[in-house]
Amino acid sequence: MRVASHTEQLHEQTHDGVCGCDEHHSHARVQLVQTFIGLVFIFNSFIVERLSGVDSNMGGYSAMIGAFILGFPIVRVALKDLRGGSLNTNVLVALAVIVLFSSEHYQEAGIVSFFMLLGQIIETRTAEGALASIHSLIKLTPTKARRVTGSEEQEVAVHELAVGDIIRVRPGDNVAADGVIVSGQGSFNQANITGESLPVDKKPDDEVFAGTINLTGVLDIRVTRAGHDTTLGRVRDLILAAEKTKLPIVRIIDQYMGFYTPLVLIIGGLVWAFTHDLSRVVSVFIVSCPCAFVLASPTAIVAALSSAARLGILIKNVADLELAAKINAFVFDKTGTLTTGKLAVSRLAPLGEVTPAELLRIVASVEKYSNHPAAKALVQLANEVGVPLVETAGFAETAGRGVQARLNGSSVVIGRARWLQDNGVDDGFLKLVDLNEAEGWSLIFVARDKQCIGWVGLQDQTRVEAKESLAELKLNGVRRIAMVSGDRAPVAIRVAHEIGCEEVVGDCLPQNKVDFVRQIRAKGYRVAVVGDGVNDAPALAAGDIGIAMGAAGSEVAIHSATIALMNNDLHRLSFLIHLSRETRRVINQNFLVGVCFVIGGLVLSALKYINPIAAAILHVIGSLLVVFNSFRLVRQGEELEPHQEPVFSTRVVSCDTVPAHSVADQRASL
Repeated sequence: MRVASHTEQLHEQTHDGVCGCDEHHSHARVQLVQTFIGLVFIFNSFIVERLSGVDSNMGGYSAMIGAFILGFPIVRVALKDLRGGSLNTNVLVALAVIVLFSSEHYQEAGIVSFFMLLGQIIETRTAEGALASIHSLIKLTPTKARRVTGSEEQEVAVHELAVGDIIRVRPGDNVAADGVIVSGQGSFNQANITGESLPVDKKPDDEVFAGTINLTGVLDIRVTRAGHDTTLGRVRDLILAAEKTKLPIVRIIDQYMGFYTPLVLIIGGLVWAFTHDLSRVVSVFIVSCPCAFVLASPTAIVAALSSAARLGILIKNVADLELAAKINAFVFDKTGTLTTGKLAVSRLAPLGEVTPAELLRIVASVEKYSNHPAAKALVQLANEVGVPLVETAGFAETAGRGVQARLNGSSVVIGRARWLQDNGVDDGFLKLVDLNEAEGWSLIFVARDKQCIGWVGLQDQTRVEAKESLAELKLNGVRRIAMVSGDRAPVAIRVAHEIGCEEVVGDCLPQNKVDFVRQIRAKGYRVAVVGDGVNDAPALAAGDIGIAMGAAGSEVAIHSATIALMNNDLHRLSFLIHLSRETRRVINQNFLVGVCFVIGGLVLSALKYINPIAAAILHVIGSLLVVFNSFRLVRQGEELEPHQEPVFSTRVVSCDTVPAHSVADQRASL
């Protein structure tokens, strides 16, 4: 049997003869019909013998025809291998069939061939299930798209799309290319790309990905990436590349498999020399075909890749999947990895008689025309708690300082403390601030008619699942978890304290992060580095494994790491370790099954406890046990998929008033 890359093996072992060559999928149907016809002739020979007697020529002819039909694919594969200079175990099975056929044991030859082909057919059907779940990504992008030119809508082939084109996507359509929504709103199923189980709502200026499904609304999308450059195209290329890589154990098998077939031929010769029993020799050849042994790794790897891809985990090299089981240290970037990377309102502090809701209404109404991240966070909070906004007049923004406008006849100034002072506001309000910007707070002050009426504190929020995910990693045997950040040390320490990370380093330049990773590895740790893939590329490359989070749509993220998480769910990290360990466990189980069946079969055959037919059945049972055991991995991670609660950025709003009231408590008064 040839031992190529695990995917090549799987295709060879499931789309051709007994354990043989690569054939088109349609040939599997032809082979199924051919197997059935051959079996009919073999079955007919037994009926004829029973009705007409054992010496009936008619029964012999029927058995001969059946044996020829069933044995021909096996012999054809072996001859093709021999012409290619490959002396593999396909030759052993073919030799066994030829010996039985030439000695006029037609019924035995037919039955042996049938069981070998039956095992291959079942393996094909089972293996194709996992392969289909991976290769379905290739078929996600539609072949046609609706391109909008002016007021006209024209259906064109997807390969004709170019960057800058406007395409129209209707409800139920697959998006044809990566792009940005120009007009319209819709809900998108992104499970094929990110592994998210819940639809994601999209609005103008939001990014959409090729291969995702628009569930509601009609949208016009401006193409930003088309063809192989799309996120789906890169995902597909990564998966196909991963299928061609090998585990270290498979490379070892490659080195020694060339000696296996000659060794079995020698064993067969010794059995013949001592017993002169052709039946024993044939049985030895059949049970020696190590399909179960060789299927042990590729079937498990394909199943694991399928499970990982379903949850939005892309593994470039299957060796990294094996290595993940040995990881005992994690190094995290902070911004965009353990935090959301977006500002969120965490503190509302009105002064005087101003209520929290009134302060929020004033600041959000003025800021709604600004594109600053702080302004967007304020407007989003107002929308979430139901605070109505009012129109302003004379809006003006000074970059890096603040905004000003007129609201209900009053002059409102919002921005940095210095901005308020420059606009004639007395600086006495600074004494009332109990937060330190050095600890990661962004402070915005609000003045009305040159009097400060309050301030707002914003932070880069930690991810809601970060603390729980780090605890899961520790439960999975990870002994060291560190956070390294280019942000100021007080900010990094605050975030580390919130998520339960005991080791933290701040003020790190990219080269400092690399040095930190190398120091941990030098102490004997197997290190996984987790970052956003943009400014963390050197550190990602320095670890044993580099994991890029939120890789959907980010070309840098996909190419800078060995493993890419298409979404930002940190729970995927502990699942990756679990999947790696389960895969290794299944592979070890499969190897044990394969070795036991080969060695046990050789002993039983040499001692004539089993005949060729029993040997063929034993071979099939061993192969199927391996295949079915491997594809238990396909169902790994199902608990992460169903009915997940939507994850929103936490908005912890504390309002400093006397008496204190929440923003929500003030809605009724507006």
